[in-house]
Amino acid sequence: MALKKKTRTRIYHYTVYAVIIALLVWAAVATDWKTVGKQFANPEVALKMLPGIVTTGLVNTVLFTLEAFAGGLVLGIVLALLKLSSIPPFRWVATAWIELFRGLPALMTIFAFAFMLPIALQVRIPGGPIGAGLLGLIVVSSAYMAETIRAGIQAVPKGQIEASRSLGMSAGKTTFFIVLPQGFRIIIPPLTNEFVLLLKDTSLLFVAGATPLTYELTTYARNGLSTYANATPIVMAAILYLIVTIPLTRFTAWLERRMARER
Repeated sequence: MALKKKTRTRIYHYTVYAVIIALLVWAAVATDWKTVGKQFANPEVALKMLPGIVTTGLVNTVLFTLEAFAGGLVLGIVLALLKLSSIPPFRWVATAWIELFRGLPALMTIFAFAFMLPIALQVRIPGGPIGAGLLGLIVVSSAYMAETIRAGIQAVPKGQIEASRSLGMSAGKTTFFIVLPQGFRIIIPPLTNEFVLLLKDTSLLFVAGATPLTYELTTYARNGLSTYANATPIVMAAILYLIVTIPLTRFTAWLERRMARER
């Protein structure tokens, strides 16, 4: 006699659970925990990395992320408005910028701003190599945020714009006091995700070169890996990244649920 659908589903679930448990038991038995502890969780190496990996690596990572996000946000607003402009050359410039820097890998863009731009144009970017790398991150983030901001602006009901214009507000005032605030309320979750991505992309700044005082988290950990020939610094950096990113992603999920309820 054929089994009921509910019974088949229950059997399938139990089988999946059994396979997962079996794999976990096998991994626990097969793993050389002594070697893992020595190579990836060595307390002596961990103590040598502290407090620098936090006070220098993590602090620089957060500062670089804030600077790149702020710069990218300002530039992204400008690009979004240019792309929505009724003047064709403005749209062309904004579209070319967005497509170019969304299409190029962030590592390549950082390299270009750190080395190619100073050589080609004979310009000195403030902040040295790190300043040039941050400028590259700002440019990359602006391209992504511009599209997010544009989508937020276009999501604002047109009735809001028509109502403000009927009250005598100029196009500029309508944009900055009516459209942008409502648009930003819509795009807070994706902008938070962009912040998390930028936090991880700061690890690419190593290509621009850095001094011990400007090491971000990944570079600090890589330096520790080379110094102590041990992977514990990399594990420490991964844990610190998670300490910052997990609350941010949870905050984003909470915002999305709250906004969904308010609609």
